[in-house]
Amino acid sequence: MSWDEGLAERVRELLAKVPGLVEKRLFGGLAFLHQGHLVACIAGDALIARVGADDYAEALTRPHVRVMDVTGRPLTGFVIVDPPGLEEDDALADWLGRGMDVVRRLPPRMPSPPRSPHRGRSRPPR
Repeated sequence: MSWDEGLAERVRELLAKVPGLVEKRLFGGLAFLHQGHLVACIAGDALIARVGADDYAEALTRPHVRVMDVTGRPLTGFVIVDPPGLEEDDALADWLGRGMDVVRRLPPRMPSPPRSPHRGRSRPPR
């Protein structure tokens, strides 16, 4: 899947002053992470927004917002905001602000150890 590059530029502009923000391909889209935690992700022309468990039910009552369900089970704490809910910069900034509020309360994630070139084998091939 690809992502809306125009939306990506808007997100970059709104998060430009966040130190240590990282972009990474995730969920088939473009993710924005802070201290190893997902803030938001652009998937196609929609935004996967982190809202946290406490604000999840309220976020789902907002227009153009739906459950994030990529595995057959909803992922509590994340919602998908469809394009009409992102047209105004203030609306996009609100969703990104919610994600930043959640990740700022979390401890930094430790980087994952490098993957073995043996991919799970107990010993190297002969």
